[in-house]
Amino acid sequence: MSDQNLHDQQDAGNRLAEYRAFIALRAPSAHKSGFDAHPINKSAKAHQIAVLNFALERGKSAAFLDTGLGKSFIELEFARQCAEETGKPSLILTPLAVAGQMVREGQKFGIDARQIREQDQVGSGVMVANYERLAKLDPSSFGAIILDESSILKSYASKTRVMIQDAFIDTPYKLAATATPSPNDHTELGNHAEFLGVMRQQEMLSKWFINDTATASQEWRLKGHAVEDFWQFVASWARCATLPSDLGGDDAGYILPDVDRRVHSVEADRMENIAQGMLFRIPEMSATSFHEEKRLTIKQRCDLAAELANHDKPVTVWCETNEESAMLAKMIDGAIEVHGSLDPDEKERRILGFLDGTYRGMVTKPKLAGFGLNLQHCAHAVFASISFSYEQHYQAVRRSHRFGQSETVRNDIVISDTEASIWEIINVKSKKHDEMKRRMSQAMAQAQSTSTRRVKYERPLDLAFPAWLKSEYAA
Repeated sequence: MSDQNLHDQQDAGNRLAEYRAFIALRAPSAHKSGFDAHPINKSAKAHQIAVLNFALERGKSAAFLDTGLGKSFIELEFARQCAEETGKPSLILTPLAVAGQMVREGQKFGIDARQIREQDQVGSGVMVANYERLAKLDPSSFGAIILDESSILKSYASKTRVMIQDAFIDTPYKLAATATPSPNDHTELGNHAEFLGVMRQQEMLSKWFINDTATASQEWRLKGHAVEDFWQFVASWARCATLPSDLGGDDAGYILPDVDRRVHSVEADRMENIAQGMLFRIPEMSATSFHEEKRLTIKQRCDLAAELANHDKPVTVWCETNEESAMLAKMIDGAIEVHGSLDPDEKERRILGFLDGTYRGMVTKPKLAGFGLNLQHCAHAVFASISFSYEQHYQAVRRSHRFGQSETVRNDIVISDTEASIWEIINVKSKKHDEMKRRMSQAMAQAQSTSTRRVKYERPLDLAFPAWLKSEYAA
């Protein structure tokens, strides 16, 4: 190869590198609208500092951090810094019974936070309230909004999600904090992006996703060529971590032993509810019929769950229906029932009673108490019933299996022999969840290195201009 050809190839390679750098700068990403961090609380760990610096610099961002990595501390410190910056109070919205826990967490780190229920209780600094209290508050009075367990943007009815979106549309600083969003539920990421003012959900879906008409549910799935670009987009407005090392921290103490998971099966009576013309019942475990199938085995499952839960240590018993909940509460010694018909204050009183040891056990549903609570004092959970929701199951497991747990966590899962397909679906979703977290973590690392390259990139000065252009401006 001649020297001239080699030079031409090198020149072409340089131009291609410049072009790619230019395209990277044009890629959709969140805009910086924050401020330089004030001195960060000395209790912050390296991974928490990384998230806080990113969140404060961006102004509006998400923290997708696995349970036990200190989301509460990050939320409190973000709220404190924003209150100091704006001169207006910051508001942290939490699930039921978590507000009081958040205030106590603040005291641990020297952050003054106050639980409020109505607007006339709002003062300066960090305010904390349950989501149920939002209607009694004036969103315009706050300089920052922090959503604890922000998966509420997906799991609550669309009316409530829209109310949160509209209430804080003009709030200058926002932080949405939750564990990694559910697998295959990329619309939840869209809801987060829309809440943060980065991009509307429908725009995100049309840009990177395709509506898969090959499946009955017609799910949205990532276009094959768009995977890397999409996660780079997410990385521009979110930080994700399963372990501190994902964000440059130390994993010491955060690597927990696996959950001691034990599956117990009870036999369903296939001679009950036989369809006409059939010799025995053929169970159908679809999302619409599984409640009827569960009804046929409620007594056997609750008997076994109560037997597993009747000991002298703290225990959490998770169920799916009110009938199961009422039955289990009567059968388990020292247990309190938390169900949906209780008013919010009574729900909170009962949950706090379990936390402080007034009650040995708590019987409830994952959608009522499976988000946000720290139950490290309890190392045993019994699942008397399971559903198709992997997210609810995962969150319920992680109430106890988290940083700060000193014992091996045991989970007893009670299912009927006709529910094997549900448990199989949960396990498949678990693998997909792990894959999603892996991809997000890779995107975070890539985004940080890309950011560094952008800062270092400089346009070459030895540009070649046409002769006519040089002669025109020579004078």
